[in-house]
Amino acid sequence: MSQHIVNVESRKKSLHYFYEKVVMPLGFKFTPDKELMNFLLEQEVILEGKHGIPFCPCQPLRNDRIRDMQIVCPCIPFHRKHFNEIKRCWCGLFVHKDVLDPDKLQQLPPKGGEQ
Repeated sequence: MSQHIVNVESRKKSLHYFYEKVVMPLGFKFTPDKELMNFLLEQEVILEGKHGIPFCPCQPLRNDRIRDMQIVCPCIPFHRKHFNEIKRCWCGLFVHKDVLDPDKLQQLPPKGGEQ
């Protein structure tokens, strides 16, 4: 069991490193809420273990490959217009670089049928 925990922690660190390189050029950063960040990264590791891909932990899988590939974390490139409007991604793992207090952000529904 401790080996599994070490693997989860190691994978979380790997995802953090990779994601940071992807989201920073897009104008986003990790949430300053470390507890939330650790929880969401752990959920992604669990999803990756189950499905082979670190899907967004707050979006349901629909067994529709095209739609499901749009929720592989970080999904910012697929939903950038919406995320730019709300200054965060759906689950809150990433926020705009200028956001200091993500708790003050509202999560609005997508407009125009954007998923």
